[in-house]
Amino acid sequence: MQALDGLKVLDLSRTLAGPFCTMLLGDMGADIIKVEKPETGDETREFTPPKWDKVSTYYLASNRNKRSITINIKSEEGKKIIYKLAKESDVFIENFRTGTMEKLGFGYEQMKDINPQLIYCSISGFGRTGPQRNRAGYDLLLQGYGGLMSITGDPNGTPAKSGMSVVDLTMGIFAAYAILTAVIARGKTGKGQLIDASLLDGQVSLLNFLVTSYLATGKPAERMGSAHPTIVPYQAFPAKDMDIILAVPNNGLWEKCCRAMEWEDLLDDPRFKTNEDRVAHRSELVDIISKRLSKLESSEIFECLDAVGVPCGPINTIDQVVNDPQVLARDMILEVDHPIVKNLKMAGFPIKLSDTPASLKRHPPLLGEHTDEILSELGLTPDYIKDLKTKKVVGNFETVDST
Repeated sequence: MQALDGLKVLDLSRTLAGPFCTMLLGDMGADIIKVEKPETGDETREFTPPKWDKVSTYYLASNRNKRSITINIKSEEGKKIIYKLAKESDVFIENFRTGTMEKLGFGYEQMKDINPQLIYCSISGFGRTGPQRNRAGYDLLLQGYGGLMSITGDPNGTPAKSGMSVVDLTMGIFAAYAILTAVIARGKTGKGQLIDASLLDGQVSLLNFLVTSYLATGKPAERMGSAHPTIVPYQAFPAKDMDIILAVPNNGLWEKCCRAMEWEDLLDDPRFKTNEDRVAHRSELVDIISKRLSKLESSEIFECLDAVGVPCGPINTIDQVVNDPQVLARDMILEVDHPIVKNLKMAGFPIKLSDTPASLKRHPPLLGEHTDEILSELGLTPDYIKDLKTKKVVGNFETVDST
């Protein structure tokens, strides 16, 4: 048994935030029906390079545990299929620009009339209200607009984006959280509701203590490379053989760090007595630590600090991460059977539940792979399904795949 067995999700989202959200739900047992455009499908199928056996790795990464059906949602018969599916679904999720769903006949109020218990999750760049509601929004744009790039990168360099799509992925997590919250609420009220999820809101939320700090001081945070604005030492430092991370977030660990590294002089120095002192004298302390660590092998540093519980470690590359013994021990790399991709592997389940764990039931679907199956579940006959394909209301899986 899985926690979300029986939860049916009608997924009209594409790209990353929505698909990542529904993958998380699918991992926990929800039935995800991924609706895609005939012939082309989710645009991430064409986000290449890189490819894995001719399939986009971008698409593969966020679409396991789903069934794919191709529907021309602009056609009248296609709309009827969506309505039928929505009537039997618990959740409807989309990430089109503001107003698009209403024009197509799939807005919240329209779908609510079909299924009052439907939980409708709408993901957009700037939200469905406010002066920017009609703007398109992508991860990079919101990393800039939402303040992330102003605090990322070298202090003397240009603004830098995060190396991963942090805005999209975070919103996928927030949206999954919101959907499950709404499911619990529906259990109490018997009614569905609208979830208005925006990439901007998610990014502002991630600013967290930086927002509160600015509101308290009037001073916005600035780019600091790997350093932390209010904790020292808490950044990357050069060892003799490689760059490492040293994270000392409180005075107790500072004392342990200094004693383990035989830095009693720093421990006794009034400039570095408390974290507030260390922040005030950041440049002096960082310079001292950098010079001392640069003369030591990383293994020496890790051995000393690990022994007393001071957080430290390497700055791993992606290849080192996916082969790391701890990552492998946590089952964070999954191998997936796939009809096209040989030995497909991907990141695993980030949350471990003791009684209702996540599981891998379906490979990332080929385009339209489950069209016939899903339509048959709606009670449509093989002849009618064939007619829909002839009219190009739905795609023909025999001629449409992920290659």
